[in-house]
Amino acid sequence: MFSKKEVFDKFTARTLLKWVLVIIVILYAVGIIVNRILFQWEFWDDDSQRGAMATYNDPLDKNNSIPLYLNQGWDESESLWFYNTSQGSNLIPYDFFMVLEQKNSPTLFKDNAHMNTYRYLIQKPTFSNEDGLPLGFAKDVYQDKEYLGFTCAACHTTQINYKGKSLRIDGGPTMANMDTFMVDLEAALSDTLYDAPKRNRFVANVLQRNKDKSLFSSKSYKNSDEILIDLFKFQTQIENYNAINHGKEEDALTYGYARLDAFGRIYNRVAQHTINKKVLTNVLLSTIGEARTKEIWTKLSDHGVPDSHIVTNVSSYLREGERKKIFDKLFTKANGPVSYPFLWDIVQHDYIQWNGIVDNSNLGPMGRNIGQVIGVFGTLDWEEKKGFTLSSLIGSQDLSSTHISYASSIDVRNLYRVETQLKHLKSPQWPENILGNINHEQAKKGEKLYDTYCLSCHTKRDRDNPEKRLIAKMSSIHKVGTDPTMAQNSVNKLGYTGIVENMYLDSPVGKVFLEEKAPVAEILTMATRNVVATPDMDKTFIIRWSDWIYDIFFSLLENDVKQTIKRGDYTPDTTTNPYASLLSYKARPLNGIWATAPYLHNGSVPTLYDLLLPQSQRPTSFQVGSREFDPQKVGFRTSGYTGFTFNTSLKGNLNTGHEYAAGKTPLANGEVLPKLSEIQRLELLEYLKTL
Repeated sequence: MFSKKEVFDKFTARTLLKWVLVIIVILYAVGIIVNRILFQWEFWDDDSQRGAMATYNDPLDKNNSIPLYLNQGWDESESLWFYNTSQGSNLIPYDFFMVLEQKNSPTLFKDNAHMNTYRYLIQKPTFSNEDGLPLGFAKDVYQDKEYLGFTCAACHTTQINYKGKSLRIDGGPTMANMDTFMVDLEAALSDTLYDAPKRNRFVANVLQRNKDKSLFSSKSYKNSDEILIDLFKFQTQIENYNAINHGKEEDALTYGYARLDAFGRIYNRVAQHTINKKVLTNVLLSTIGEARTKEIWTKLSDHGVPDSHIVTNVSSYLREGERKKIFDKLFTKANGPVSYPFLWDIVQHDYIQWNGIVDNSNLGPMGRNIGQVIGVFGTLDWEEKKGFTLSSLIGSQDLSSTHISYASSIDVRNLYRVETQLKHLKSPQWPENILGNINHEQAKKGEKLYDTYCLSCHTKRDRDNPEKRLIAKMSSIHKVGTDPTMAQNSVNKLGYTGIVENMYLDSPVGKVFLEEKAPVAEILTMATRNVVATPDMDKTFIIRWSDWIYDIFFSLLENDVKQTIKRGDYTPDTTTNPYASLLSYKARPLNGIWATAPYLHNGSVPTLYDLLLPQSQRPTSFQVGSREFDPQKVGFRTSGYTGFTFNTSLKGNLNTGHEYAAGKTPLANGEVLPKLSEIQRLELLEYLKTL
């Protein structure tokens, strides 16, 4: 029998526990309500022009009109939310960007005319973009500091100009030249760091911005020393980023406008944080010798620098020749640029990316989006800690005495919300009132040709049916014949596993063990899995875990895509080659294809008309950078101006393959169809405008 005191104590404990649970539930419910209110508050920005401004003083386009919008299923507030919502990208401190001057000029780097040269779209100040940042740039706050970062819209919004009118296409592939933007940003930061008058102006302007901020704003810098420390830090980070991705001179490939080796750059960003001291020591010893290696580690130890950003920290003590040799050993070369994919229908696909590397079922969309935020400068504070956690176990780390904490600035909540909003995005329809009338008689004939030449790979898509699932149709790189660089890089390139060494990863054909070196696809997958498993460490404990549970639960609940087997003409995965299927490219529905030039996965064919020609008749060199549309050939203007010269003879730039309409590339069943006549080619082109 229990004594009265024991009964009372048990009753009190149970009551206390009950009320604790009730309070937790109430707090969580309040948190959800507050989140919903904030979510709606973010949609208050309903500027009728969606922030769009006319471009001006543009050397490539003389258009001066304010862009128009087509009906794509989003209203003004939804577009603006997509443009301006942070995903946790931290390129440079926000105050730095607002006062940074161009190299050898007092003109601000953020000047609209200057940003337009990179083909980033110019926006006016609105409720959710008070400083009038270019479309796709936003303010992010991480650990009480403000940063400038990219949003999804920076890579997935485009503009088309025609005869003085402009169209903004939500979800379309950007014309942006991010590669040159990053090179010039490094030059501007270096000029500021080493030019005394410019540096003094920069410091004074940053301090003034902090002085002028309200009580509710984050005041990042108290004095000039803090500013100079961060100026050196971010100049070094961006200098390293450019050096790593440009690689050896013989492997370097300039991308130009409208494309990027996103996969290669994402992996290299991951590698900078997965490479550990053991790996780096071995590379240093084999490259610069024992004496220099010891000297560098001594300097780092003297300054008390942590290992969580070890590559960046070591690079500060390397000489120029040393850094190049070490980076060439540690990183892969980002020499497989591809066109930015268009986003409409992406939520309904079973596999994502040009080579179908991402399974879009279950938590696949979250992993995919986390990977792209890593690539666009999410802050990664990964480090070794004692013991293990629930997150480390979920992330396939074992019950050892230490684990890796994958803390980062990545905003999983916003990534989930973006994915949800993309369900409502529709493909754009050809605007006859702007681009000219479609010849519907020709288009009817063209549809029959489409059914014969294209339909076996490019499924027809009803843009008004968001429930339809889209199954990947893969074509082997050897059979489709297009440039193989991107696909080969994802499978054949190896990297050091570092902190993910000795972990097990689920592949399509079973578990694989990560040895000292592994395919970059495995390392990237393991890293993103652990970020998914890690709650936002920038939030309080209860909010951190409640938000994590909410995001995981609803991401799974609302994802209607199930894991499927890829279809098409490709080599399937086997135990001897678990990633054989990645040596192929995906054909997707072509609705809205008219608004997505240039064509092929690497942007090597300027117009749809050129794509229907034999490869020998396609342009071998053409200009990229103008937004002026060619409605006859369906693509952008490629001559009459000085933009980026696209040379199709270079590896990564090949315009070969996909010659179905030319009667050269066999279909999956081995049949080679007759070559289209010029009349048939125009009929098919007319039908493609209707999709």
